[in-house]
Parts: sequence; structure tokens; C-alpha cells
Amino acid sequence: MILATGELIHGKKIVRTLGLVKGNTIRARHVGRDIAAVFRNIVGGEVTEYTKMMAESREQAIDRMVDQAKELGANGIVMVRFSTSSMMQGAAELLVYGTAVTCEDE
Repeated sequence: MILATGELIHGKKIVRTLGLVKGNTIRARHVGRDIAAVFRNIVGGEVTEYTKMMAESREQAIDRMVDQAKELGANGIVMVRFSTSSMMQGAAELLVYGTAVTCEDE
């Protein structure tokens, strides 16, 4: 599956547009991670606990979007975008969406 943030895929010709596909996940903070984050906030630097959590969330959301595109018969997704929103205190949604397409070599 080819993913692109633009409307074209270099070297490919889009032959069919299949529609919107999306994937999301909602993650809650973990008390252990919060304690580590507090200490990191005191001394400064990257909060690696949350960096890892967000990376895992992005991968899970992408996998869900790709699965949905495959169900439609797509071999590519263009105009891929990410969005995040707060669901409640301590929990956030990560959404990824794009347009499923079928493409072939030019």
C-alpha cells in the first residue's frame, strides 16, 4: 500500500478513486508514565514515554486506515492527514484519513 500526503503518487497514474478511508485510536495516559513525565518536566528534555505512546497510536491508526482501504480494493491512499483531539482529561484521539485509490505504473 502506497501512502502519500499529496494528491499524486510519483511514477503512478491514479485510475480510480474509491473514497474516504480513516483509522483512529483513543489513548489514555498511564499513571506510571505521568510520574516519569513530571520528573522529565523538572529537568527538561523529551518526554520519551509520551513520544513512544503517540508513535504507537499513529501506527495503529494507520494500520486501521490501510485495512479499510484494502477492503475497498485500493493499492494507494492519497491526501493522508492526521488529526488529534482531546476526548476527556487524560485521553486523546488520534485520527488519520485520506482518499483510497487504485493506481498503476505510468
